[in-house]
Amino acid sequence: MNLSELIILNFKEIRTRSIKLWKGLPEKYYNWKPDGKAMSASAMIRHVLEADYGWNIIINQGDMSNYKTPWKNRPFISVDDELEFAKPYRRQFLESVRHFSDTELNETEIVHPGNGEKKILTKYLLRIGYHESVHAGQFLSYLRAMKIDRPEIWD
Repeated sequence: MNLSELIILNFKEIRTRSIKLWKGLPEKYYNWKPDGKAMSASAMIRHVLEADYGWNIIINQGDMSNYKTPWKNRPFISVDDELEFAKPYRRQFLESVRHFSDTELNETEIVHPGNGEKKILTKYLLRIGYHESVHAGQFLSYLRAMKIDRPEIWD
């Protein structure tokens, strides 16, 4: 297994667990949030799914100055609908990762547009996985606060 395959395996494992959590959210709680400054449950799901589109631009060193999300003005209908809409963007993102050689992964510098920090591509990709994992932890706490049975993510 080469480095890109290992990174993709990690992304897929994380996403599998995120989806289990998201599918455990009853529709009546889509707009629930713990406080006025927090993201709603549905906004967090969308944030994670939508990020693949932006990550793909960033890792391919595209221009983010005129960033426009395909989700703009799109209503949140259901978790399944969001997952279906996100499929092509997820596929493109994973395909981009798949095409990087070990040398590119270890030598390409990525500049994150939000803070200007430079990271080697491998480290940047691992932080992308961490980003989703953090939101999975937040989502677990949302479900706990809603007093909803939390799906088993470790099986």
